[in-house]
Amino acid sequence: MKIIIIGAGKVGYNLADNLEKEGHDVTIIDKNPEILRKAEENLDVMCIKGSGVSTSTLLEAGVSAADLLIAVTNSDEVNMVCCLTAKKLKAAHTVARIRDPEYARELSLLKEELELEMIINPELAAADEIAQMVNFSPAINVEHFAKGRVKLVQLKITRDMPIVGKSLEKIVGKANLSVLVGVVVRGDKIIVPNGKFIINEDDKIHVIGKSSSIYNFCKIAGILPQRLKNIMILGGGRIAYYLSNNLCDMGMNVKIIEINKERCIELSELLPRVLIINADGTDEEFLLSENIKDIDGFIAATGMDEENLLSSLMAKQNGVKKVITKVSRTRYNNIVSSLGIDNIISPKEIITNQILKYVRGNNIESLYRIVQGKVEILEFIANKESKLLNTPLKQIKFKQDVIIATIVRKDKIIIPNGNDSIQDGDRVIVIAKDKNINDLHDLINSLNGGINSEFWNGIKKLGNIINL
Repeated sequence: MKIIIIGAGKVGYNLADNLEKEGHDVTIIDKNPEILRKAEENLDVMCIKGSGVSTSTLLEAGVSAADLLIAVTNSDEVNMVCCLTAKKLKAAHTVARIRDPEYARELSLLKEELELEMIINPELAAADEIAQMVNFSPAINVEHFAKGRVKLVQLKITRDMPIVGKSLEKIVGKANLSVLVGVVVRGDKIIVPNGKFIINEDDKIHVIGKSSSIYNFCKIAGILPQRLKNIMILGGGRIAYYLSNNLCDMGMNVKIIEINKERCIELSELLPRVLIINADGTDEEFLLSENIKDIDGFIAATGMDEENLLSSLMAKQNGVKKVITKVSRTRYNNIVSSLGIDNIISPKEIITNQILKYVRGNNIESLYRIVQGKVEILEFIANKESKLLNTPLKQIKFKQDVIIATIVRKDKIIIPNGNDSIQDGDRVIVIAKDKNINDLHDLINSLNGGINSEFWNGIKKLGNIINL
């Protein structure tokens, strides 16, 4: 697919990186030569210096032959004009980043008038994800599938939990829980576990199932969900605006700490249910004066990673139950985790997931990536054309590190075993490690017997000889 990205900032660069790795022909347009130089040095993409609003620049980029144009500059208005111009120049599909809350109220109209296939709003998406984390307090991350009927949660295993040292079959099987531990992150290793797998301290496990089953699993694991009532948000940007509305609707008490006085005045008019305080949220004396030890949840969402990390560490040291930190530079995630900060949110990663889902086509209902994109959880709807229908799963030769995690059949949620099968109309949730899955057919190992099998065995023998 030929894709043009206008704007090579944090979101644009991350999109280009991921789309190029998936084999797409990517062109970046930006006015800043330094940003373009970084992209040229690190990515296999074409870079053009210029304005995405300029017809000549778009024509130089080959817009008339483009399958998709994504406008992610810092200006909502520029993004809209870029997409409108690209449509007039025969670009097949366009996506715009529109973040201003004023525009957010008119998104359906804007989408129709500008002929946009998709509108992305990183701050709104991040606010929605943070609200899910706050609503289910034990989880590091939460994601929903099958229109909310299936939940995927990431949990951190600590020394005091009764499941440490036990196998999954003893934890899940004996309790007859309808959940699946699909992925375990242990240090630098990513493991797709079986029933014999032993849970260790410091493991990060990803559990999938319906909400009530996950709640029961948490009880057995010694993780008790806590009701969060008082929330403090550091930073009065767009994330704070969208998130405050969500949390107030959930019945929580919210206060925002913002250092810019003019922004505080603006927020006090926009958010009458929220307490707005003009102060430096990285000042520990101030945080103590605001009784941070009595706060249930602390969300650091300024535009500076360093400020977010510093204030989050202070919140954890003062015993805040739930600390969520916005981090833009995701390459530092391992360092952040080593500091003891488990709840990390990255708006650009959320948007990248949305774009990748869109680019891969209509077959994918949901796509969620974990562990720096090395593992994907995907949702498909099985149809009559699928080769997997009505065949017991144990008879299907799946690719390595691919598992059918959940089957949703009408009102029934199934954690499948080998005797279960996929039927027409089922929602199928799949976990895949280091794979590029576009539809259900991609789950099957194509080298499955006959000449292909002999060829594959030959490749493996050759590998063994080389290793000798």
